[in-house]
Amino acid sequence: MYALALIRYRRPLEEVVAHQDAHRAFQRQLKEEGKLLAAGPHDPRFGGMMLLRVDDDNAQKTLDAIRDADPYYQAGVVQYELLVWNVVIGKDELDRFGC
Repeated sequence: MYALALIRYRRPLEEVVAHQDAHRAFQRQLKEEGKLLAAGPHDPRFGGMMLLRVDDDNAQKTLDAIRDADPYYQAGVVQYELLVWNVVIGKDELDRFGC
């Protein structure tokens, strides 16, 4: 199963950027664990998005744990919207490419 984490900045960009290195290290760890498929900021930069792979049985619990561990979230500079995504069209392509 897949999920989207929509991230909105709650503080000025300068405050967000102060935590950027830790946030990106966190994302690299998620990628190594096979949980993160893609991530990046919006353009213009008002937030960002992560495409995640989550276990069907514990999707919301997994997403909550990811949110809670994010240095951006811990610093209070972002808010998260977590959406479990039931991919209907394109799922075969995502699965085929190892997503």
